[in-house]
Amino acid sequence: MKNTLKWMTLALLLFVAACSTNAGSQENSEASTNEANNSEQASNEQETNEETNKEETDSDAASNAESEDQKDEEATVEEVEPEYRLNEAFWGFEPINDAPAEAVLLTIDDAPDTNAVEMAKTLKELDAPAIFFINGHFIDTDEEKARLKEIYDMGFEIGNHTMTHADLKTLSEEEQKEEILKVNEMIEEVIGEKPKFFRAPFGSNTDFSKSLAEEQGMLVMNWTYGYDWVKEYQSEAAIKDIMVNSPLLQNGANLLMHDRDWTAAALGDIVKGLRDKDYNLIDPEEIEPLQK
Repeated sequence: MKNTLKWMTLALLLFVAACSTNAGSQENSEASTNEANNSEQASNEQETNEETNKEETDSDAASNAESEDQKDEEATVEEVEPEYRLNEAFWGFEPINDAPAEAVLLTIDDAPDTNAVEMAKTLKELDAPAIFFINGHFIDTDEEKARLKEIYDMGFEIGNHTMTHADLKTLSEEEQKEEILKVNEMIEEVIGEKPKFFRAPFGSNTDFSKSLAEEQGMLVMNWTYGYDWVKEYQSEAAIKDIMVNSPLLQNGANLLMHDRDWTAAALGDIVKGLRDKDYNLIDPEEIEPLQK
């Protein structure tokens, strides 16, 4: 009997111990499971927060980029306020409002022949604005069109100087029309816009050519002085000296030069010489456009 009771007591103790062990294991398992679930939930929450923050950051970046693009577009659309007005009495320019009176305009005719691109590079290096007046017979080929595009891409204004450099006074109205409109079409095809300025070869305008230029939105422009087609000034030293020391140099003067070897060689010194005399260089964008 005693032995039976002893064994029963031992069995009961073993059963209680086993139950305690199972309960502890189950408790540990549940704790581990809960801990894993909590860890997974925290990880998911972190990933969600990171994705949300990334989306917000990307959205903010896109919004900022869009805002910057809009500002750039607005700045591009905004027109430059005119600073100078053409005076046909000397084919030069008068200041508007508070623009400096001591200023001159640089222009290069018969481009883009052999020197125009190098002349544009010289001016670009000196931060010197200018108008390049184009002859249609100099942009017949792809290579010549590429020269025109290169000059335009450097930031220079492009003007119309007729198709063949003919004296318009010797042509019929239909021929004058062809001389002017064809060049506009060719220039627009290359640079994407029509010229804003027109210069007749030899300064030989007609009533018809002036009227047609105005219909096309171009300001008719002759010049105040120029010398590089005159034989005695067809050297680097001579043209440099006369362009800077001409008695015709005055406030607002419209300086005529050409795509010529001697002018190209002297161009840098001409710009520096004008600046040494305290003349500013007029940006063509600052010229008051044609008043219709």
